[in-house]
Amino acid sequence: MPFSGLDAWLSARAAVGKFSGAVLIRRGEHVVFSGAYGQASRRWAVPNRLGLRFDTASVTKLFTAVAALQLVDEGRLELDAPITEIVDLAGTAISPRVSVRHLLTHTSGIADDADEEAGESYEALWVDRPVYSVTRTRDHLPNFAAKPPNFAPGEGCRYCNAGYLLVGLAIEEITGVAYREHIRSAVFARAGMTSSDFYDRREAAADVAEGWDPVVGAEGRITGWQQNIFSCPSIGAPDGGAHATVADLVRFLRAVRGGELLSAERTGQFLTPQVLHHRAEDGDVWFGFGLEFTMRPDGSVRNYYKDGGNAGAGGIARHYPGENLDVAVLSNAEYGSLAVIREIDRRIP
Repeated sequence: MPFSGLDAWLSARAAVGKFSGAVLIRRGEHVVFSGAYGQASRRWAVPNRLGLRFDTASVTKLFTAVAALQLVDEGRLELDAPITEIVDLAGTAISPRVSVRHLLTHTSGIADDADEEAGESYEALWVDRPVYSVTRTRDHLPNFAAKPPNFAPGEGCRYCNAGYLLVGLAIEEITGVAYREHIRSAVFARAGMTSSDFYDRREAAADVAEGWDPVVGAEGRITGWQQNIFSCPSIGAPDGGAHATVADLVRFLRAVRGGELLSAERTGQFLTPQVLHHRAEDGDVWFGFGLEFTMRPDGSVRNYYKDGGNAGAGGIARHYPGENLDVAVLSNAEYGSLAVIREIDRRIP
């Protein structure tokens, strides 16, 4: 059994502060592994459990992409429409050649708020700007809209959070509804994600894990814990920050494949690699509309997924077509979550 011993492995990591969160692995209708580890609150030593809602970080981009493709299905949005014809971006550095397709596939070339591929820190954005002042999608524009682009639209591929913020603005402009409200009805409700929402860290919402990361001292020893309350805006946006349970992430993957959220044409488009991101000896990685695809050397899809990481948050939603496995990992710490994802991936042929 590929997951024999996984509970012990996760428990051991949680015991030394290297994982805190929940894991769910499902094959079809059957749960093949589930467990919760670590603490939902380091301050009060409240244990994590499977039913808790965790910050999904960049996994949120999947919800934004599906909402945009729904508008394409409805004839209200064209993938190749210039974003500047949908959203008022006058006075910014956003090129009129940048399309919605470019933004969804990370090929727009626009500058990011924090360029992850260049090693920039997202937390650094909030040193001089109060996190509580950024609650609307448009509030994020000053972080990137005036920065010069990295390359011309369509002439490169570079992961970009800011592109999804612009897609979120397009959704708001077309629907006349605030982004978070639209996602609640168009994605969460339709997918049966009854435990998912956007929670403001300033409010007392039930069953929401707090985000904590370790303070690591000499020789890699954990000397304390720091909450993420000043590391990112207090509530999620189109590029990250929605909250979900691991069960709801699996529901989302199944709802997409089952045609519950998109037309057959758009579902096929969503589940198809679109742009090569980088080559690797063990299989290339391609970007789709939100999803990322790990390819086998023979060109077939080994898995597709979206992962995310931010201060006090980390996780992944991943599907293995050949094994018919859905995997959801959510953590209320960025530290350690990547190792868990790699361990699960290692156990799947």
